[in-house]
Amino acid sequence: MAAAAAAEVRYGIVGVGMMGREHLHNLAHIAGEVGRAEPPVRVRVTCLADPHPESLRLGLRLADELGLPVPQVFSGHCELLDSGLCDAVVVSSPNMTHYQILMDIISHPKPHHILVEKPLCTTVQDCQKVVEAAKQRSDILVQVGLEYRYMPPVAKLMDIVKSGSLGQVRMVAIREHRFPFLVKVNNWNRFNCNSGGTLVEKCCHFFDLMRLFAAANPVRVMASGAIDVNHKDEVYDGKVPDIIDNAYVIVEFDNGSRGMLDLCMFAEGSRNEQEISVVGDIGKGEAFVPESIVRVGKRAGGRDGVVTVMAEDERIKYQGLHHGSSYLEHLNFLSAIRLQGASGPSVNLTDGLLSVAIGVAGQLSIEQGRFVTIEEVLSGS
Repeated sequence: MAAAAAAEVRYGIVGVGMMGREHLHNLAHIAGEVGRAEPPVRVRVTCLADPHPESLRLGLRLADELGLPVPQVFSGHCELLDSGLCDAVVVSSPNMTHYQILMDIISHPKPHHILVEKPLCTTVQDCQKVVEAAKQRSDILVQVGLEYRYMPPVAKLMDIVKSGSLGQVRMVAIREHRFPFLVKVNNWNRFNCNSGGTLVEKCCHFFDLMRLFAAANPVRVMASGAIDVNHKDEVYDGKVPDIIDNAYVIVEFDNGSRGMLDLCMFAEGSRNEQEISVVGDIGKGEAFVPESIVRVGKRAGGRDGVVTVMAEDERIKYQGLHHGSSYLEHLNFLSAIRLQGASGPSVNLTDGLLSVAIGVAGQLSIEQGRFVTIEEVLSGS
């Protein structure tokens, strides 16, 4: 690969809101560690782009607080790309902007590696166009920001499942009970047309995990959900938010296993934000976030045989907003860049596409009150 072949990897961040600044934090911490690698690789954030002046101001202030060299700022991503100042681009702009930004980066004469925040795009069709465009650029890597798979308890449970000690996985249940959506710039995340809908915007993480645990691809989805508590008294430009705040989603996979998501976004009174249960024909494993606990038991051992272990990852130097998973995500992305194409990104475009497809199917199922097939949403019918 031509991009980032030098010892220094220069990063640009497109979208310097909450997540953009979180990426800046992670890269600053990695820059302090990576120099010890063999061979040494330097990481530097050279530029920021955002049309929102306040976000740029906050990004510059954070860079200063972190002791980083002052990055150059741009009001648009095209100016950032044309500057020649970066080898890799982190796309952390609002969901509805991802498609055009990705297409502009992929089609740019200078190759730029890409780490794009989830969801890949807000529609299946846009995801598919990005996938096809990226196939024409063998000189760049595109990694999707589905970083929940790196959370230490989730990764630990994944290792247990892959070891076969639970047997054939039959059921995957994921509960996310949490706080409402945070306030974003211009309140873009209050509307389905901008975010793709709650099951795309938030839950693509969990659909990605279901695929990994089940080691299978989705076939059809049934969901029930509504907006029952949050945002009902909010009005923006005369419009009331339409994002759901709770849902149950059932996903059937092509190997006969099933996944179920229990989502509630008015459940601040919870010990854990995520609880994941994977049950095979031999045993059961559970992961709890943020307690960072994993429990494992065999059918033969019963309740008394259940073992509880703490899950940690000593590589994490910055916990951040996602329990260190964004830090590990960046280590994986940087490793893929350094290998210059010898291995693909750890979370590829197909992963991003299918996580969105399940979410879109769930949104459609809620709207129409029926099972929706993945083939249907992939074909656009």
